[in-house]
Amino acid sequence: QVELVESGGGLVQAGGSLRLSCAASGRAPGTNIMAWFRQVPGKEREFVAGISWSGWIYTYYADSVKGRFAISRDNAENTVYLQMNSLKPEDTAVYYCARSARLGRPTLGSDYGYWGQGTQVTVSS
Repeated sequence: QVELVESGGGLVQAGGSLRLSCAASGRAPGTNIMAWFRQVPGKEREFVAGISWSGWIYTYYADSVKGRFAISRDNAENTVYLQMNSLKPEDTAVYYCARSARLGRPTLGSDYGYWGQGTQVTVSS
């Protein structure tokens, strides 16, 4: 069973930065993509950023965070990071880490089989 545990959320002023971490434990053969999603109450969970888990590294982002957020990985530590810079109040959400066995650049929540419990990010104006 795969367990994903997020950390690093908190309260920050607009323009500030936060770094989220997602530690993966347990056996997860066939992991191809690790990603971050976010969700605000009353809205659907939305894709934020994804990264390949093995071999050639590639990343992809939602248009709303391109140039501000950066996803990275540390395979030795089984950890994925999300560096968030120039934060805006509209970035306020619960951020979730997720794992997918899909190839390519999956962005739908249904493409991901394992999820963390989420970490709250609040950006004040």
